[in-house]
Amino acid sequence: MPVILRLNGLKFFFYSNYGNPREPAHIHIRNAAGEAKFWTDGAVKVSRNDGFDTRTIRALTKMIEHNQTLFVEARNDYFS
Repeated sequence: MPVILRLNGLKFFFYSNYGNPREPAHIHIRNAAGEAKFWTDGAVKVSRNDGFDTRTIRALTKMIEHNQTLFVEARNDYFS
């Protein structure tokens, strides 16, 4: 489970087992309150949310958009 970024008590990571065929690029976010998964290819979209409120999801979306290149490049580097 490579961790790409830690920010404000949040851990941004992806799992090293993406399945076969591999899922599109995405990032998982976890803290004590919950975990969510966001697609990062193109527009950032929530795939799954377990525990975060709507306000937090909006803030996470902005954080991911701000760091989207970092997340996609880290994933591509890991799997290449």
